[in-house]
Amino acid sequence: MENRTYLRPPWMQRHVGNRLAPLFGRSVVSQLSVRGRRTGHWRKVPVAVLEHEGERYLVSYRGISDWALNLRASPDCRLTTRGHTEGVTAEEVPEAERPALLAAYRERYGKMPTVSTVLTALPDPADHPVFLIRKQP
Repeated sequence: MENRTYLRPPWMQRHVGNRLAPLFGRSVVSQLSVRGRRTGHWRKVPVAVLEHEGERYLVSYRGISDWALNLRASPDCRLTTRGHTEGVTAEEVPEAERPALLAAYRERYGKMPTVSTVLTALPDPADHPVFLIRKQP
């Protein structure tokens, strides 16, 4: 198993909250579909897309998550927002550019349960993969 920094969400969030998030947070929550790095099967996870300076980003605020590892292995994915699915390509943002994006993410989503707490518990930007996402042609 990989040695990584990651704060696993509680059971209730993983098994109930993640399934209900798209239903109750449609204005905030999108669904990322990414191929598993080992199986090649599509995996779905709720994400909050950060719009910052005209670009869109995915922030793995809990640390080096499975979906972030999957995106590193296969950057072509799908993003569903408000019922609309689009093919996107993710490009990991260099570590030096992450602090400003993490600050913007905290400002935008810091009132969501756990976001501020987790970002405080994992203050090192290296612990938070951030991906610039662009619509596929």
